Amino acid sequence: MTARTSQISRKTNETLIEVKVNLDGTGLCSLNTGIPFLEHMLEQVARHGIIDLDISAQGDLHIDDHHTVEDIGITLGQAVAEALGNKKGISRYGHAYVPLDEALSRVVLDFSGRPLLTSNVEYPDRMIGKFSVALVHEFFQGFCNHALVTMHMDCLRGKNAHHIVETLFKAFGRALKIAVAVDGRITGVPSTKGVL
Repeated sequence: MTARTSQISRKTNETLIEVKVNLDGTGLCSLNTGIPFLEHMLEQVARHGIIDLDISAQGDLHIDDHHTVEDIGITLGQAVAEALGNKKGISRYGHAYVPLDEALSRVVLDFSGRPLLTSNVEYPDRMIGKFSVALVHEFFQGFCNHALVTMHMDCLRGKNAHHIVETLFKAFGRALKIAVAVDGRITGVPSTKGVL
């Protein structure tokens, strides 16, 4: 099987993002973004998605974290899309439920070629340390738009904002692992249209 890897660089007036991804990795990650909480979440994606991630970012953090978080989501989406190539043989759909203490979240995704994020998540706090929970949506919106993924994210219950966000990222990683898995019985693109 051809290696499903990619390396994407994205440079704007606000950020410089470098992402390397290996969809057939072992869960290794190297992260240097200047945003410790986001790095903690990205480590969950790598570990539970069993993909290798190497992400570095230089952003206008003196303003706030928004541009950097969003652009990392965008660049990761581009990298995953490139690594998947024509999507032949992949499972296409993935879903996962993940608990963490009192919190329980569900992520369902489809590499449909149609970007959409539906998020039904309420947070008891606006901030986790210095990290705004509003940026979770921005990260996943950027990912969906550029990986061309339809994704539904739901927090079914939870009282601790850190737990809620962590269940979302872990569930995303596990759903991603299922969706990008190669199924040897699928000889072409998993769609009656013949293209995704």
